[in-house]
Amino acid sequence: MVINTNLSAQSSARLLMQSSNQLSKSLARLSSGSKITSPEDDSAGLAVSMKLTAQIARIQGANNNVGNAISFNQTQDGYLQKVADALNRMSELAILSQDITKSTSDRALYDQEFQTLGQYVSDVATKDFNGVSLFDGATLNVTVDSEANLYQMTGVNLATSTTYSVLTSDSITSLTGANSATKALGDVKSAINQLAADRASLGAHMEVLTMYSDQLGTLKNNLSSANSRIMDVDVAQESTAYAKYNILVQSGTAMLAQANALPQSVLKLLQ
Repeated sequence: MVINTNLSAQSSARLLMQSSNQLSKSLARLSSGSKITSPEDDSAGLAVSMKLTAQIARIQGANNNVGNAISFNQTQDGYLQKVADALNRMSELAILSQDITKSTSDRALYDQEFQTLGQYVSDVATKDFNGVSLFDGATLNVTVDSEANLYQMTGVNLATSTTYSVLTSDSITSLTGANSATKALGDVKSAINQLAADRASLGAHMEVLTMYSDQLGTLKNNLSSANSRIMDVDVAQESTAYAKYNILVQSGTAMLAQANALPQSVLKLLQ
C-alpha cells in the first residue's frame, strides 16, 4: 500500500470530472433547448444549421417583399375600381347627351359632370404607394426567393397613356364634330377596354405572387423542420441523460471520498 500515489482517488476524480462535464452539457441543452451548445458537440451539424438559418432568414425577407408587392397591386386595383365607376358614368353621360330632347344647356350640365370625372381619372394617375408611383407604367422587379431571383411585374400607365389622358380634352356639349359626344363615347369605350386589360394584368400578378408567397411559406416550414432535427434537443431523451449524469456525479463524489480515505488504512500498519 502506498500513500503518495492514490490511483483509486485519481481514477475516481477523472470519472467524476467526466460525469460533471456531461451533466453541465445536459443542463445547457435543457436550459437552451438546443442540442448543439458548442461547436464541439456537432461541428458538421452546426455548419449545416448556420446555412439553413441564413437561408430561412432570406426566405422570410423574400416573403415580405412578395407580400408588399401584393399590397401594391391591391392598392392599384382599389383605385382602378373607382376609375371603372367613373368611366362607366362617363360613357352613360356621353349617351345621355345625345338625347334629341335635350337642350344645349342640358348638355352643358352633362359635360360639367363629364369633365369632373375626367379630371378624377387624371388625379388618380398621380397616386403613389410609399413614394413609388402606382400608375407610371414602370415595370417593377419583385424578389421571389432566397437567391434573389426576380419576377417582372408590368405596370399600369394612367399618367402618360393617351387612352386615358385624351378624356380630359373631350366634350359632350355637341352631337357632331371633332369634339363631340360621339367622339367622347368612342374615347371612353377605348379607356374602358384598356382598363379591363390593366385590371386583368393586375389579377394575374396577384395570383402569381400569392403562389410565390405560399411556396416560400412551405419552403420555410420544411427548412425549419430540417434545422430543428439538427439543433433542437429531445427533452425526454435529454432528461433521461441528465438524471443519469446527476446520479453518476453524486455516486462519483461519494466514491472519491472513499478513495481519499484509503491511505488512512496505512496507519493501522504503523500501530
